[in-house]
Amino acid sequence: MIQSPASHIEIKPEVCGGKPCIAGTRIRVQDIYVWHDLQGLSADEIVSRFPHLSPADVYAALTYYWDNQGEITRQMREETDLVEELKRKNVSPLAQKLGNRNAANDSLSSG
Repeated sequence: MIQSPASHIEIKPEVCGGKPCIAGTRIRVQDIYVWHDLQGLSADEIVSRFPHLSPADVYAALTYYWDNQGEITRQMREETDLVEELKRKNVSPLAQKLGNRNAANDSLSSG
């Protein structure tokens, strides 16, 4: 049976927030792009790390990325912006404790 690149990629609202994924997985097209193009992993290296993928899955994801680069880049930017906004709004308990500890140490050393 011959498969088209489109048959390797699916978009379902209930999977990964509706982002394009390799069919039957939660591995997003953007993940494949990052691993291959930004981190320099070959298709074979990606498949060896995720043996349920085939080389055709990896290349289909890359094809999908390059055919839809603007949209996926926008999604990635929105994700990054959301994470940064959440970091600004929600200080982690550890950061709070460290901040309180540093403030206490500063008041002791100045008093």
